[in-house]
Amino acid sequence: MQARPSPNRLPPSSGLPHALSSSPLPQPQRERLRNGVPLVQLDLPEAPVVCLDFWCRAGSASETAAESGMAHFLEHMVFKGSSQLPAGEFDRRVEALGGSSNAATGFDDVHFHVLIPPEAAGEALALLLDLVLEPRLNGDDFAMERQVVLEELAQSEDQPEEVAFQELLRRACPNHAYGLPILGRRGSLEAHRPEAMAAFHHRHYRADRCCLAVAGPLQHLDLIRRLDDSALADLATATAADTLAPLSLSSGDTTLELPRLEAARLLMAWRFPGAADQDAVVGGDLLTTLLAEGRRSRLVERLREQLRLVESIDLDLNVLEAGCLVLLEAVCEPDQLEAVEQEVRQLLATLLDTRPQEAEMERARRLVGNGYRFSLEAPGSVAAMVGNSALWGREHSLDAPLQWLQHWNGERLSQELIPLLAPERAFTLRAVPA
Repeated sequence: MQARPSPNRLPPSSGLPHALSSSPLPQPQRERLRNGVPLVQLDLPEAPVVCLDFWCRAGSASETAAESGMAHFLEHMVFKGSSQLPAGEFDRRVEALGGSSNAATGFDDVHFHVLIPPEAAGEALALLLDLVLEPRLNGDDFAMERQVVLEELAQSEDQPEEVAFQELLRRACPNHAYGLPILGRRGSLEAHRPEAMAAFHHRHYRADRCCLAVAGPLQHLDLIRRLDDSALADLATATAADTLAPLSLSSGDTTLELPRLEAARLLMAWRFPGAADQDAVVGGDLLTTLLAEGRRSRLVERLREQLRLVESIDLDLNVLEAGCLVLLEAVCEPDQLEAVEQEVRQLLATLLDTRPQEAEMERARRLVGNGYRFSLEAPGSVAAMVGNSALWGREHSLDAPLQWLQHWNGERLSQELIPLLAPERAFTLRAVPA
């Protein structure tokens, strides 16, 4: 459950040795059910558990204005049971099998996943699909869960850091779904009814909008046979495709005073190429790593280690379908905020004029590459990676990001991506204690 966009960047470095890059990577097996639903499997024989990960293009960007918060609210309601499972029964049975479950709603999609011992994967898969594809949406449970969602919204609104972040998105992404809160608007949430949620579910949980990813020890799990007669294989195709407008980010700046904010924050947002351009995503991850990953990165070394102006400084690539967002957050004392902004702008201006050196490029490539490989050891992160790719029609090999990584050098970054980080292209928000 996410109020912020998910930073689906390649994971940070695990500290693994560079020699790891010579190890072969497993490759996913891709199939389709009879109705076209993608099934992607990755066999990890040494893994202790299997991850079952159901994905759907039903994030908050799929909502109409009246449906604000519906995608996240539905995520909650799914766990309240199905026509076959009373409320709480899914969790009880999955836990009895030795597993755990969770879900997350983003702007573009939602996914439900179960981590389960291999011998129980078949039973857990049947439970998961029943829960996700045939939610009960009971009226009493609906009213109770609405209060849970409203409380979650209230907690978000009570955190000044979250208020500042949401204001950044609202101003940087006006008239776009990415500028609206994933949790939704209070008035809309209070007006939602089970019938409208059922219509939302029926509209989006369709064969051409879903996929299933499975990772772990799969030697004895014949998924196609298990799924042939499932509700997943019976899903119909959507009657009309959703169209999400490309993200056009507004530049500008503002200052926001917030009660109970303990430290000042400099927030900046830039638009980068969307998730469909996976090569550019890798380049963006490399660039943000070069600038703000580790003590030797440019922003951290200058502002935290040398000048001691900030408590922390982060620069994250948030991978989104309509356009990725690069988000900077620097935390400092209020009287240092102006100096922090000046240093950030000066550092970015210098980067625009002087391309990165090979030594820092190699450091960033090593951090990104090692972190990516390390993430492939965990069934949950692997299933999420291949599931999200399959959902959006990206069927590259697991080796591909490492190959793309080697195609990026300082000159190419300077030509293609660094200009996108020009300070004048950003929306800047200064959050200060009231």
